[in-house]
Amino acid sequence: MDAVSAVLDLRDVTVTYRTAEGPLPAVRGVDLTVRPGEVVGLAGESGCGKSTLVGTVLRLQPASATVEGEVLVLGQDVQSISWGKLRALRWAGASIVFQGALHSLNPVQRIGAQIAEPIRLHEPELSRQAVDVRVEELLEQVGLAASRKRSYPHQLSGGQRQRVMIAMALACRPQLVVADEPTTALDVMVQAQILDLLKDLVRDLGVGLLIISHDLSVLADICDRVVVMYAGRIVESGRANEVFTDPLHPYTKALSGAFPRIGDPAARYAPAGLAGDPPDPRDLPPGCSFAPRCPLAVPECTVAEPPLVEVGPGRPVACIRVGES
Repeated sequence: MDAVSAVLDLRDVTVTYRTAEGPLPAVRGVDLTVRPGEVVGLAGESGCGKSTLVGTVLRLQPASATVEGEVLVLGQDVQSISWGKLRALRWAGASIVFQGALHSLNPVQRIGAQIAEPIRLHEPELSRQAVDVRVEELLEQVGLAASRKRSYPHQLSGGQRQRVMIAMALACRPQLVVADEPTTALDVMVQAQILDLLKDLVRDLGVGLLIISHDLSVLADICDRVVVMYAGRIVESGRANEVFTDPLHPYTKALSGAFPRIGDPAARYAPAGLAGDPPDPRDLPPGCSFAPRCPLAVPECTVAEPPLVEVGPGRPVACIRVGES
């Protein structure tokens, strides 16, 4: 895909951490695109490389990380541009909704001041009154009363704080928003409200949204496409409803089966699980990284790592047993 036609274009991205025990390959050769007005979900267990990958989008990785490949945001490679251009791109071109709003918001500043800060930095020509009006509009856009601008973070509920984070992410009208586990620690009713809000904003504003979650059912509800990662690699991707209802990779099947389904007593009392733990990135098993946990593994799975191959339109899967009866 042409970089200009995508708000985010990751090309063969690899992230390796320097540690006392040796190199730690957290992300291994990932390709991913997000188009304007599209919602793409990134799923996988903790430690699969989701947050590390997202950290490359706005160059937020620590100094111990080495990034290879291209990370194109609005056509600019954020890993090679100057700090000045990067600062101009953050918030105004692309923004991020971090996991855990209570830890991301400044506890001693009022909500309105925190939303106004990126606006003042990126649009210094606006008057104080104009910025104040924009803050009130943003709060109302995310379903909060304009009067909440005078509140401190501890005076808001978890769902309200998450709405404030979304308002901050939209403050400078970015074309790309990245949401890292935006519904973590929220009850199911508030979670549904936040997801509905994100869907409405993408539809109304036409922004591209990359959302991370370990919950495949959450992504199936909001996303156009879902990308599944395991041990730093993409193992399956496709249209969200297809990936959730008809998973092809054994790992995706395990993720989908881990959640009970309404009306299915067997799934409710005995949800399908997956034995074992993800592999240590420093000591990956030979062949397919998922083979030690895979119920369908055969000796051939340990020979070479399976490539990501399209088995249908827009449906790449990394498994040598896909298509077998």
